[in-house]
Amino acid sequence: MTKPILTAALMALALAGCAKKPPKQLPPAPTSGSEIAPVTDTSGAATPGSQADFIAKVTSDRIFFDTDSSDVDANDQATLRSQAAWLAQYPRVRATIEGHADERGTREYNIALGDRRANSTKNVLAALGVDPGRMTVISYGKERPDATGSDEASWAKNRRAVTVTVQ
Repeated sequence: MTKPILTAALMALALAGCAKKPPKQLPPAPTSGSEIAPVTDTSGAATPGSQADFIAKVTSDRIFFDTDSSDVDANDQATLRSQAAWLAQYPRVRATIEGHADERGTREYNIALGDRRANSTKNVLAALGVDPGRMTVISYGKERPDATGSDEASWAKNRRAVTVTVQ
């Protein structure tokens, strides 16, 4: 009877010695579309048609929403007009519209809200002449906050849709 116990103990010790050790340095956190390293030409200017060029030439790569809303207001429509104009210059560039929500609410609710926000943004861009086939939507819900505070200012930054170009 002691032999099985001794064998089990030896196996446990052997397996414990094989455990993975944590890396000395963790990999960097994932980046959002606005943090992509700029693509530049030899003069240091953003390459036409790149994400860096998009960010440099449009009013903003993101629009913001009121709490529990996916309605695009007049200020955001102006931002989307500038995005649509840039996308018209580069008809081969595709775009991904990311929908985001603040930390309040359940994960499921915020995924659905982020999806509504991304689709509202896509619909406005389509109405402004951008081919819907060039755009995809994804919802991150509350999973990728832009601001980490738990206050109205942080929540307002997290209620957004971000347009990311895809080359």
